Amino acid sequence: MPSWVGKSLRRREDPELLTGQARFIADIARPGMLHAVFVRSPRPHARIASIDVSAALAMPGVHAVLTGDDLPEATAPQPCTHLYAGQRETPYHCLAKDRVRYAGEPVAIVVAENGYLAEDAADEVDLELEPLPSVGSAEAALADDAPRIYDDCGWPDNVVGEFRSEMGDVDRAFDEADAVVHERIDIQRLFACPLETRGVVAEWDPYGDELTLWTSSQILHIARDLLAAVMGIAEHRIRVIVPRLGGGFGCKFHFYPEEPATALAARVTGRPVRWVEDRLESFLATVHAREQIVEASMALRADGTITGVKAEILGDMGAALHTVGYGPVWLTSVMMTNAYAIPNARVHARAVITNKTPLGSYRGWGQPQANFVVERLVERAAQQLGIDSVDVRRRSLIPPDRFPYKGLHHVFDSGRYENCLDLALETLDYDGWRARQRELRAAGRHVGIGLSFYVENTALGPSKLLNAGGVQQGGYDISRVRIEPSGDVTVYTGLCDMGQGITNPLAQICADHLGVHPDSVTVVTGDTASCPYTGYGTGASRGATVGGASLMKAAGALRERVAKIAAHMLEASPDDLVIEDGRAWVKGSSSSVVTFADIGRAAYIRPIELPEDVEPGLETTAAFDPPQMAWPYGVNAVVVEVDVDTGLVSFLDYAYAHDCGTVLNPLIVDGQIHGGIAQGIGQALFEQLPYDEAGNPLFGTFMDYSLPTTMEVPRPRLAHQETLSPNIPGGAKGVGEAGAIGSPAAVTAAVEDALSPLGVRISRTPLTPSEIVRLVEEAAARAPERVPA
Repeated sequence: MPSWVGKSLRRREDPELLTGQARFIADIARPGMLHAVFVRSPRPHARIASIDVSAALAMPGVHAVLTGDDLPEATAPQPCTHLYAGQRETPYHCLAKDRVRYAGEPVAIVVAENGYLAEDAADEVDLELEPLPSVGSAEAALADDAPRIYDDCGWPDNVVGEFRSEMGDVDRAFDEADAVVHERIDIQRLFACPLETRGVVAEWDPYGDELTLWTSSQILHIARDLLAAVMGIAEHRIRVIVPRLGGGFGCKFHFYPEEPATALAARVTGRPVRWVEDRLESFLATVHAREQIVEASMALRADGTITGVKAEILGDMGAALHTVGYGPVWLTSVMMTNAYAIPNARVHARAVITNKTPLGSYRGWGQPQANFVVERLVERAAQQLGIDSVDVRRRSLIPPDRFPYKGLHHVFDSGRYENCLDLALETLDYDGWRARQRELRAAGRHVGIGLSFYVENTALGPSKLLNAGGVQQGGYDISRVRIEPSGDVTVYTGLCDMGQGITNPLAQICADHLGVHPDSVTVVTGDTASCPYTGYGTGASRGATVGGASLMKAAGALRERVAKIAAHMLEASPDDLVIEDGRAWVKGSSSSVVTFADIGRAAYIRPIELPEDVEPGLETTAAFDPPQMAWPYGVNAVVVEVDVDTGLVSFLDYAYAHDCGTVLNPLIVDGQIHGGIAQGIGQALFEQLPYDEAGNPLFGTFMDYSLPTTMEVPRPRLAHQETLSPNIPGGAKGVGEAGAIGSPAAVTAAVEDALSPLGVRISRTPLTPSEIVRLVEEAAARAPERVPA
């Protein structure tokens, strides 16, 4: 039987997307639809003295202006699904009541005949705020005299959650070390910034008292459940539909205040209501990500073997815990040993509340931060010991014979780490570039080479592990497969297609396990009315691993049913059949063939043709809950040139070697990696969301927030290695976040290497041109003889 898995089939959705025929939230139009605009707090912390909406309500075409006082009594605070031990609550509603805690927090929703009228009416809402003391950084929020942001909840400080973990004898490892390196790492605040901003369309059926909500979300069923909890209505009275998503990257994994607020506005007005986030408000209304300060140390033997690591992690959560709690900070802490067999580790993480937009999910969650810290320490150790950082990594990588390997928290499933490192060095021509670097430096050019080794947490589960850790979501996926009377196949999945192309590998998996051509498979996503439940939504690189595995089970079971019917029709044994390309025949004889259309006709229209013990219909459902997670890994190898006068960074080469287990569709895997690398480059060199000391945003447009373009992003040369996961049927390990995890550390290492003759050391991002010029000038002040005239 031919295998479709592993083939680079073109994405089936691309014609629709490239010709502009796809329907996104902004394309949803319902009869009589109204348009919503939110009034947001301009202050980072204030008491709401009054909100006068009378002038706005008096404007022609305005149908409603709702504030926190208009919320029904049953309206619950915004939910948090990740409840870690000892975590405090940060209660806030979809429309602020009494107090605002960050600039951009919604305080009112204005509903009018069109968006222009709604914008004009929003300007007429008279919001009177009494300023309260505010704080704009996690370190400042820890001070004894810092404003208590939740003093009304009785908090004695601004720490919302704390986590500690330790293994081995850390103190002894550092006492006996031949070398110890220490670094303070500052990782900036940024956000996912998808091409399509968020949006919601809400419509009530007054006769059935049912709500249909179109939303730009990665968490189809979870959004429905959380909406039901907030609004106090039963889940089965809510239908959530996710149309095309113009990117998610984690920020659409969240349940936002705008969803229940828009639903409430639709109920109050009795008409459908649409809200689409404009680009300006997206900077403040969509969750931010990444921001951490990490004080970390690494202990090593003289030969470069890593014997211990310890870290103090400070995560700036913004004004409230948003859906996933302080999960990214927690994940940073437990990934602080990266891919290395470090026997001794100690971490202490604190999640701190400040008066900024809430922090949340973004591609990689807390893994890019952990990778950045550990790989910076590896580079620092190599410098101190006078050893190539390649050799430092090689000496401590987890060897193949130690898998499954228990680290600080997780169990790593499988890997050939050293082989992957060698593959990356070969792909880059590492030795050749080192030789060229010496020649280029002699000619006065500042060329640097940087590496990073990453490991990625995918196939998130199992459910028991998640629930025991405080996550109020399952780690399973459910798939349903149906053969139609025509013989075509329909797959129903709770996963969301957010541009990552998940429907393509699912069709390939189904084709292989059922015995059909992928073109005959339709994959249905994004509708709670038809799609089975997914426990965790679409994130954590779970689509191909957990979703794919559940589909394998469902398609495999359906194939057995097909074989039984076909055998009856062919008067043969199911074991003697060949099922391929939508047809079945007896091995060694192709003269008599039944097609899936024949089988479909029998199952639905002429049950008289079915075996006596087979009921009508051709549909199966199966769930998969992974026994453990899967762990892909890889190496970024980067060559850059830095212009010390302008601070500009140019890429001369980029090699990437990785192992994500079974590659389902190489074309899509490569695209995922390219996109992740681009986002990692953005983190390393461009993107930041700065605030002042009081929590006032110092950004607002793309003039302030720089994204890398095709002019700045190189085309990486990719090398694939396949080591199957023993935990996932089919062996896939996931790849959705891989490119974003290790790329910031590699790019930073390359820039530092380029500037190393000047004595530059780097411990913070982004490395904007002005920051690089500042670093060079500081190095010149310390040692002017090292800086060329």
